[in-house]
Amino acid sequence: MKEEGLTELEIRTWGRHIRLVRGAPAQGPPTPVLQEGREEAPEDRLYTIRAPMVGTFYRAPAPDAEPFVKEGDRVKAGQTVCIIEGMKIMNEIESEVEGTIVKVLAENAKPVEYGQELFLVRLD
Repeated sequence: MKEEGLTELEIRTWGRHIRLVRGAPAQGPPTPVLQEGREEAPEDRLYTIRAPMVGTFYRAPAPDAEPFVKEGDRVKAGQTVCIIEGMKIMNEIESEVEGTIVKVLAENAKPVEYGQELFLVRLD
């Protein structure tokens, strides 16, 4: 980091998150944090499902099919919520949490970037 002149490096990949800060003062024991991607609001416990890869976002398994999930739907951990097509491979994206879909944040059949917010889920 020093050779490259970096003071901070943050990497998010495959559901993992690491952050390195050079020259940061020593801290006490780490505070427990919510699982990667979760966001909390004072009133609600919200979780953001993010794109684990770059590709094209599809809400349904086929153009004429119903979406995997809609706003107001309940989801379970492991339930498929969308597909991201990357390098001609259809990758089913699953929810990591149980809750209710509050908002669909990505547009169907449009490109998404790694880490882009796809769905907002109110946790149970």
